[in-house]
Amino acid sequence: MLNLNAITVRLGGRTILDRATAALPPRSRVGLIGRNGAGKSTLMKVMIGQLDPDEGSCDMPRDTRLGYIAQEAPSGTATPFDTVLEADKERAALMAEAEHTEDPDRLGHIYERLTAIDAYTAPARAARILVGLGFDEEMQGRPLDSYSGGWKMRVALAALLFSEPELLLLDEPSNHLDLEATLWLENFLKAYRGTVVVISHERDLLNNVVDYILHLEGGKVTLYPGGYDAFERQRAERLAQQEAARAKQQAEREKLQDYVARNSARASTAKQAQSRAKALAKMQPIAAAIEDPTLHFGFPSPPELRPPLITMDMAAVGYGETPVLRRVNLRIDPDDRLALLGRNGNGKTTLARLIAAQLAPMEGSMQSSAKMNVGYFTQYQVEELDVTDTPLEHMTRVMKGATPGAVRAQLGRFGFSGERATQKVGSMSGGERARLALALITRDAPHLLILDEPTNHLDVDSREALVQALNDYSGAVVIVSHDRHMIELVADRLVLVDGGTAHPFDGSLDDYTDIVLRKADGGGSGGDAPKSDRKAEKRNAAEWREKQKALKAAVSKAEKEMQTLGAERSRIDQALFDPKAATGAEAKMTMTELMVKRAAVEQKLQAAEEAWMEASAELEAL
Repeated sequence: MLNLNAITVRLGGRTILDRATAALPPRSRVGLIGRNGAGKSTLMKVMIGQLDPDEGSCDMPRDTRLGYIAQEAPSGTATPFDTVLEADKERAALMAEAEHTEDPDRLGHIYERLTAIDAYTAPARAARILVGLGFDEEMQGRPLDSYSGGWKMRVALAALLFSEPELLLLDEPSNHLDLEATLWLENFLKAYRGTVVVISHERDLLNNVVDYILHLEGGKVTLYPGGYDAFERQRAERLAQQEAARAKQQAEREKLQDYVARNSARASTAKQAQSRAKALAKMQPIAAAIEDPTLHFGFPSPPELRPPLITMDMAAVGYGETPVLRRVNLRIDPDDRLALLGRNGNGKTTLARLIAAQLAPMEGSMQSSAKMNVGYFTQYQVEELDVTDTPLEHMTRVMKGATPGAVRAQLGRFGFSGERATQKVGSMSGGERARLALALITRDAPHLLILDEPTNHLDVDSREALVQALNDYSGAVVIVSHDRHMIELVADRLVLVDGGTAHPFDGSLDDYTDIVLRKADGGGSGGDAPKSDRKAEKRNAAEWREKQKALKAAVSKAEKEMQTLGAERSRIDQALFDPKAATGAEAKMTMTELMVKRAAVEQKLQAAEEAWMEASAELEAL
């Protein structure tokens, strides 16, 4: 069990965590969420001992093995494969000792321990993790220094997962991953046997992986059973109750104030008035549930253009004299919503740059509407914002000749109203900078929006606001994203960039997810089937899905039982940790009764987990 005991952290004169208290059950998977700047990373640093709280403590069983990714990515001439193997410190030390020891007794003990820790399957496990995160066999053998920072962070993540710590702490693990690697990571974490705490803004990951949500707001933490959707429902109910209590309290305050005002001067009622005045002074105000006014995106509507906006015919595109993609046939109309699928390095960004006319076709042709205006968002635009300027200065500079009112109006569409328009970019969060970059690229009401990983710096609420704004936008959209929730709600066409070309993906995102996970488990070569085989593939896929139904139902039943039992265990743990806060049946039970009940629930939970593992294994084998 991991206990957060009244943790308070103050940084730069500001209270980040204010007596944050929670009890995380053992072997649970917890999603740590909150708005940008709420203090999630600060709390995680306290958990790993990197930051000492000003008050309170973080308690866990002695000798718990922690796993956390350092901020510095690995580098040097070592390969990703060797780096991951070295992450198991005990195995590496024993293997090195075995090569040099001459003591036969010691050598026997070493081999016995290597067998016990499953050391001889380690290379296969390391390779499987690296493949899941996008490293094929050739990439696993290249030196680390040949990779970009993002790929090095993938190696760091692979090494962490391979080391199998008892408490696994992940801070935005999907930020450096593509959709395919994110899907694999979700699948890996579902089966993880230790305790997991993950900071994430990925709604699908939070729904598919975690069994608790730890919500950080106003320096306080609240633990909710279930995934993100369950958290939203519970929090909405809680806020509604809070608002009802606040309204009731406000009515009571007004009633007391009226009585005191009318009766203080009368001798016969002065004592009663004084008593009510004291009650009024002691009444702690209940805060109103306030919506964040900065949670806003608004894309200006472009003037209408006749279709098509873009037509490509056997186009090739690349860099220098080397094509990255060939034989691309693609048409984009004014109301199209496309998502580009495919692993990083396959050419998604190259295709996006061709669509944006930043690259010219090397072969074939591309026709574009002469009046078309394109807005192209990339992470580089966020990173290249001048930190010494304000949003108002940035927008004034790019909207040359526009009136101050027009400049302010464009900023207001993205939440930069009033004083927020004049704050320095250097003091803004990553999410605020992303909003500013989006405001800048849409200033001319583009007919086509190209968004390359637009959600990396956005929290869950901001992502939802972006989805709503895109669905309200009347122009065309092309998305490159690892956020499955955004793709599902925005895109109506999927284009697979793979094998040196791009073509429509004939299926749903769920179909693509199944294909990716089968390939990660060794069930596919990574290429596409010839056209003549696609009808047979569809028939086989339909039969395969039918066979899956029974097993999926068994998995779903076990998952629901695990969630119910996990929630019950959480209530018992809360009652054991803080009896005064206990509710329901647990509030009436003695400590002994609670311990007996917890043991029974734990036994049922283990049985449910075994049923889930068995059904999941059969499903994977299928």
